[in-house]
Amino acid sequence: MLTQSDVERIAHLARLEIDQGESKVFSDSLSRILALIEEMNAVDTSGIEPMAHPQDVGLRLREDEVTETNRRAELQGIAPATEDGLYLVPRVVG
Repeated sequence: MLTQSDVERIAHLARLEIDQGESKVFSDSLSRILALIEEMNAVDTSGIEPMAHPQDVGLRLREDEVTETNRRAELQGIAPATEDGLYLVPRVVG
């Protein structure tokens, strides 16, 4: 269980400004969160395979093939400035 002084110290380390009323509320809330974490850590998960998604679904993959024609010359023709197939943009960082 976190005390108000624990919360105030954590807030100081995080450079957060909280008042006495807030430290009591945060103390209670954080203590409940930590208690839940301890309860979850107590669950025996040996033999349970980790999963990347809660549902047993797979990604639908497609073949990696070109489906559009090369329109670089057409698109660069309307660009303000290009050079050697690259778009030229104004310098932003000096």
